[in-house]
Amino acid sequence: MKNLSILGAILIVLGVCALFFGHISYTETKPAVRLGPLQIDTQEDHTLWIPTIAGIITVAAGLGLVMAGRRSS
Repeated sequence: MKNLSILGAILIVLGVCALFFGHISYTETKPAVRLGPLQIDTQEDHTLWIPTIAGIITVAAGLGLVMAGRRSS
């Protein structure tokens, strides 16, 4: 397989994952209060939304790269 085809396959997988999951959630821990050896932490939840159009464009770009890789070989 050519490098373009491999990159295209990776983009297709990432695009399909983006379409199925739609968002990524993670928790960030930050220190709130520090009093000598004592520390109080807070946790903040964050959500990163992935637009549907981004997943569609990624899949289309991956398909284009796979086709270009097969055509060049």
